[in-house]
Amino acid sequence: MMLNLPEKWDLETDVVSIGSGGGGLCAAITAYDHGARAVVLERSDRVGGVTAYSMGEVWIPGNHLAAALGIKDSAESGYRYVKQLSMGYGHDASILNQAVHAPVALKYFEEKIGLKMRAIRQLPDYYYPHVDDSLPEGRCLEVLPFPAATLGEWQHKTRVSPHVPYSMTHDEIFDNGGLANMLHWDYSAMAARLEKDERCAGPGLAAYFVKGVLDRNIPLLTGINVEALVFDGTRVLGLRATKDGKDFFIKANRGVVIAVSSYERNADFAKTLGHQLNPVSMVMPSIDGAHLRLAGQVGARIARVPDVSMLGFHVPGEEQEEGVPLWRGALPFLGLPHTILVNRAGKRFSNEAFYRSVYYALDIIDGATQTHPNFPCWAVFDSQAREKYPFGSLMPGQAMPEALGTTADSIEALADRIGVDVQGLVATITTFNRYCESGNDVEFKRGTFPWGALMCGDPSRKPNANLGPVLKPPFYAVPLHRMAGGGICAAGVMADHHCRAIGWDGKPIEGLYVAGNSMARLDNGALMQSGITNARGMTHGYLAGRHAAGCPSDLLEKEMRRLEL
Repeated sequence: MMLNLPEKWDLETDVVSIGSGGGGLCAAITAYDHGARAVVLERSDRVGGVTAYSMGEVWIPGNHLAAALGIKDSAESGYRYVKQLSMGYGHDASILNQAVHAPVALKYFEEKIGLKMRAIRQLPDYYYPHVDDSLPEGRCLEVLPFPAATLGEWQHKTRVSPHVPYSMTHDEIFDNGGLANMLHWDYSAMAARLEKDERCAGPGLAAYFVKGVLDRNIPLLTGINVEALVFDGTRVLGLRATKDGKDFFIKANRGVVIAVSSYERNADFAKTLGHQLNPVSMVMPSIDGAHLRLAGQVGARIARVPDVSMLGFHVPGEEQEEGVPLWRGALPFLGLPHTILVNRAGKRFSNEAFYRSVYYALDIIDGATQTHPNFPCWAVFDSQAREKYPFGSLMPGQAMPEALGTTADSIEALADRIGVDVQGLVATITTFNRYCESGNDVEFKRGTFPWGALMCGDPSRKPNANLGPVLKPPFYAVPLHRMAGGGICAAGVMADHHCRAIGWDGKPIEGLYVAGNSMARLDNGALMQSGITNARGMTHGYLAGRHAAGCPSDLLEKEMRRLEL
């Protein structure tokens, strides 16, 4: 039993949110609206969390915005879709809980904080069109541009993203030819928004929730590092933090909500929980697994679902906060025409235009050799790719820094320089180029997933947006690094349908809640696709805030009875 009561409390409130991303902000707003006092704590000097680093997509089946467009859908259909793709690693009740409450949470924040969202008409919401209950559109939402000047002094304390064009909507990006054709975009809308600081995508989504907190005068405290929960053996009473190097005790009369994202900046946690060896990360340095350290102190149970390693690269000279190298995800570039991904045998091993295919293949172990046959790996592309398409922050035609990769005038010389099997790479490119002639990748079905064709393809290429031969010298190879999941992790704290943390005895830990990526992904199991994470944060915050304020939702119980689950 842990008993660490302080002699005095420095601050007393009802609900404390640890973390200023979507989950923590939504919990504070909802708790306040239901009669509880709330405080939001942030370790760094800026708010918005990983939510602000995202593309801002929010995936909600059965939402009213799609219904208003005449799109037929339901929360129950979304539940069946996720359940089928969870591969049995999710919990039915958790999947249903997310399905039925996400549309409710969406409406709630529209009404209460003025959240403005719309369905992304050109973005298929499904990754898996062959699955029953998939839909071509309507489930993936994004915010309308948010005027950041309305945040007042918090305008420049609210994060923007180094990874996404946050002054353009999805529709504008698609109408301009997609990410592949950035060189030919009409940048007038972006310029106008940048001048006014109107934010779209993840920065816009985060800003709406920050504004909701500010409008309620909920204290938003930065530079607060939570060190421990205060626990009397029965319930969590509050926490001990450090502020300006001194202890700072906060009493939480109704609950503490942990919403600090994942653990990917903690190499030890990434290795032992995520089974990822030496991953790099695209998120801020503060994402180091504080939820596991804090909840573990009071006996919270940890659960894990199948994880995948992403891939990334670092353009020399690019940094984010604290002088940390800025790592960029390779996903948008691997599926472009004239580009392939190969292992040290010189072979392709996945559908480069569908990251679920790439990243699961990375983690395969060859038991005969006790190796990962598909890692290390390289992005290999030709001069056509460099002339037409961006690669990270490098615009078409821009010289590739020597420290980024290797260049050669022939495929054989390139393979030799990077240590890849020469004949294997030559044979792979010869075969791939034949697929490009026919428009059909018979090995890995590249270009057949609508999402991949749209997000990492060139829509001007017919009949396959993701296929283009590797022919024109000089040729390039960029070594790719294992990258953690952008805040999406394999392991997290288990919780019940009110988002109360669960102990190893299967019972809720009174006074402790988790939200967003801090919660185990039992509500989607082995499935992950764009927008689910932001939807989870919003929904968990809504549920945790209601329960902590004494107004728990009973919608799940009603649905389970209706569906006889």
